[in-house]
Amino acid sequence: MQEVIKKEKVSFDFIDSIRCIAMIGIVFEHCTVLGEPKTSDFYLSMLHVSVMQFFKFATIVFFLIAGFLINHKFTEYTPGQYLKNRFKNTIKPWLFWLHVLLLCNIGSLLFRAFKFRESQILPDNFFHYLGEQYYHIIVSTSFWFILNFLICISILLLFKRYIYKLWFGLILCCVSLFYGLNLYHGWIITNHTTALFGFVFYLWIGAYANRYHKELFAFINKVPMWCFIIITAFFFVLADLEALYLKSLAINDIYNTLRVSNILYSLSFFLILLKIGSIGFINKYFKPRSSTFGIYLIHHIVILHIITELFRPLKIDINHVTLSQATGYTILRFVITYSITMLIVMLIRRTKLKWSIGAA
Repeated sequence: MQEVIKKEKVSFDFIDSIRCIAMIGIVFEHCTVLGEPKTSDFYLSMLHVSVMQFFKFATIVFFLIAGFLINHKFTEYTPGQYLKNRFKNTIKPWLFWLHVLLLCNIGSLLFRAFKFRESQILPDNFFHYLGEQYYHIIVSTSFWFILNFLICISILLLFKRYIYKLWFGLILCCVSLFYGLNLYHGWIITNHTTALFGFVFYLWIGAYANRYHKELFAFINKVPMWCFIIITAFFFVLADLEALYLKSLAINDIYNTLRVSNILYSLSFFLILLKIGSIGFINKYFKPRSSTFGIYLIHHIVILHIITELFRPLKIDINHVTLSQATGYTILRFVITYSITMLIVMLIRRTKLKWSIGAA
């Protein structure tokens, strides 16, 4: 029993560091304002997509570490117990901040209507407006991925008896690759809600990696870091090139997470993070285990209702700035967003509302 507890502690140490880095990547991605390259210059376009591409590993890495942790929970709880605990600790905070965002949206609408006398923006049917707001927040914002995550976990639990079967992983891999191929063929609409089953594969990889973690880390320890860096850099460039190729085909979603090149890049980057291991100052000062979920839930609200208002007086037209200016603007938005969100999370952690960020 002592040996098992020790393993879990070690696992949490390095996973906390990865969790923090992945969340930084997700917040950065949501702060970006660059969009697609608008120049015909190949090198400028490569630089443009490189800024967008660098943190594209974050979402897949998050599912990988979630799967790694799930492996222990599957042995400690029955599927029913696990789902009950997961929904209790996840859905309650999710619902709370969903309604905070809803109230902020309504408050912003009323403020504009009465402060600037824009009464025409008020909805004729408030309940219809309310329904539209619920749909938009749940489906079109970062709140969707919480539901997506829970659905993916439920699928993995449903097929728990096959979780360590390679053929099962192969099926999940094919499902994920389907979404990458769909970008080129348009079999289904390419948005994040249709990629409902595309991320189960990465939960499976995480759980499988945990099962054979000794062999995995023996391999990682044998391979020098420069090998991982070169391989990851290759996939990074490949992902850049695929994004530009998708643009040349007039495909809208050129930064789609489930592009084949980005999948390879994300898996390779994950190996680098495993090679690095636990990062002491991240675990000490950022406290990822108790802050990450709160950052995810709150950062979207901060972007929409604080960052937007902070930068509104500057009247920045993102369509008429240089790449370096847009990149600098993105970095500034990210730094302010992450700092404000972290401050809010730190304050909430000291109150009775800490349950709302999963820190209770």
